Amino acid sequence: MRVLTIIPARAGSTRLPGKNWKPLGGRPLADFAMAATAGASLPTDVIVSSDSREVLELTRNYPGFRALRRPTQLCTGTSPAIDYVRHALAEAGAEYDAVAIVQVTSPFTRPADIDGTIRLLDDESADSAASVVEVPHDLHPFKFKARDAAGFLTPLLQDEGGRMAAHELPRAYVRNGSVYVSRLATIDTGRIIGDRCLGYLMPRERSLDLNDGFDWRIAEFLLQQQQQ
Repeated sequence: MRVLTIIPARAGSTRLPGKNWKPLGGRPLADFAMAATAGASLPTDVIVSSDSREVLELTRNYPGFRALRRPTQLCTGTSPAIDYVRHALAEAGAEYDAVAIVQVTSPFTRPADIDGTIRLLDDESADSAASVVEVPHDLHPFKFKARDAAGFLTPLLQDEGGRMAAHELPRAYVRNGSVYVSRLATIDTGRIIGDRCLGYLMPRERSLDLNDGFDWRIAEFLLQQQQQ
């Protein structure tokens, strides 16, 4: 299976300015995704899609990676992901069976996570695959509550029926934002994820998705722990 792997890393970030170029543990954030992708065995070609000169220059450290300057109109905070995917496919100049997206905001992604998510598409009944993490029991959707006008808590989705311990609740999963893979036929419909999406399970310690300063401080702590 021929897989075009895209590492998207636009310059703008509202909650954490310059996030994709910001040093984490002495390395630009984007470098973590590039190193993980370089270590994976299943991507056929790799494109780094960005409007950041600093990010694009990082590709010099990774032979075979292509730096693709993304048009400004595809770099806004509301630009759909499918647009930069289509742009990368148009510029790639080759035929592919699938597209993989490796997110820069997940610095603890390993090469095995990328290969493992891609490998799920060996199941021909699946149109896409995504990395997921198990939801901690204290954030289980059965525990979600709404507050009425008087301030009383009511079930938001489903009454937990007195089930409060982890072993009493069904396991729940959420996409962790690390890796997405879809067949080209799914991309052609204008979707990143299809209706038949398989989940590649990643542990909680590798599922951190950096969106704000609090997430960043957690990432710094985890890196320090790894270096001890």
